[in-house]
Amino acid sequence: MSQFRAKKLDLGCYINIRNIRDHTKRKVFAENEPERQALRYIIRNTTFPQRVRAQAQLQLAQMHCYTRYTQVKNRCIMGGKGRGVFSDFRLGRYQFRLNALAGHLPGVKKASW
Repeated sequence: MSQFRAKKLDLGCYINIRNIRDHTKRKVFAENEPERQALRYIIRNTTFPQRVRAQAQLQLAQMHCYTRYTQVKNRCIMGGKGRGVFSDFRLGRYQFRLNALAGHLPGVKKASW
């Protein structure tokens, strides 16, 4: 993992190791996604020779696990929680409530009917 970590982080949120790791995974995934898509296309295309498809499959299997989308997890950018996160705001339930009541989230207000 340290091979991917940047010297200077461009995180504008609460810093803990989980957020740093998630940020790193997101950046590595974004950088390697075109290459992954190309390899997956080669593997699935039956017009290519079997040898080329097997080589592409080996290359895909040898890529780092951080290049997979399944490694990316929604985390609260203020608290680092991994559960109960609203993906639209990237905030946990409690942080969402605090920020909404304080008026820091535009377009969000307390429901009343």
